[in-house]
Formats: sequence, C-alpha cells, structure tokens
Amino acid sequence: MRVYDVMVRDVTAVTQEDSVENVVRIMATQFLSGVPVVTEDMRVIGFVSESDIIRAAIPGYFSLLQSTTFIPDMSQFLKMAAKLRDKPVREIMTHPPLVVNENASLAHVADLMIKHNVKILPVVDEHGRLLGVITRTNIVRAAMEGYL
Repeated sequence: MRVYDVMVRDVTAVTQEDSVENVVRIMATQFLSGVPVVTEDMRVIGFVSESDIIRAAIPGYFSLLQSTTFIPDMSQFLKMAAKLRDKPVREIMTHPPLVVNENASLAHVADLMIKHNVKILPVVDEHGRLLGVITRTNIVRAAMEGYL
C-alpha cells in the first residue's frame, strides 16, 4: 500500500506571508496539528506545526533548564505568544519541510514520522507541489485494516 491510497487530499495550506494569528485560527477551527506552507504554484516550502508555534513563544532560556515546574505562571509565555500574532509564518515555520512522495510506502512514512517525531507530513508530486497530507492516524488505520 502506498501513500496515495490513504492520504488526505482536501488540504488547507497557507502562504509564508500569512500571519501566525491567521494560521493558529485555521489550525484551531479545522482541528489541525499543522499546515503546509506553499508558494503560489503550490510548491511546499515549509510546514508550521503546533510545536513550531509553542517553540517560538517559549523564552529561549527555557531550553537550558532541566525543569520548568518552578515557574509560577504563564505570563512570559503569553507575552511572547502575543508578539507572534502579526509575524509572518515564514519566521517560525520549519524549512525545508520534511515531505513524502505519493508513491512512498506506508512503512517508509511511518518510519520517517517516528524518527522525526512528526504527526503529519505533506505529500508532494515529483515537482514538489502539494497533493495532500498523510497523518499518523491514516497509517494506523491502514495497519489495523491489514494494509500495511
């Protein structure tokens, strides 16, 4: 079984100039954990995930701490998140994005998702244009139905 057999074809994508606030709104209303970032001709140039947004909103020194449990409130996080609202998504997106071809095997994609700790991957054609996405749920469903 290949990616094209189980991928989601009706996909929302954003441009690199879309604001972080707009992307968060899209992700929240459509229950998405991330969205591809595309050019006018639908070439995938990035990907923005919940993790990218949270990472951009967390103060840089947090990565140096062994634990953040002693921090009493989220005020610093909320201040940083507020500053992100009007920024273009290109400033926080992952680029180059990890993508898969529609002809890739599901086993290969599952391996990529585990190795890179991602939940969703853009599916592209041979020219890098967006065709859809594949999620961990798509792969698990295929495995449970005996197609993997």
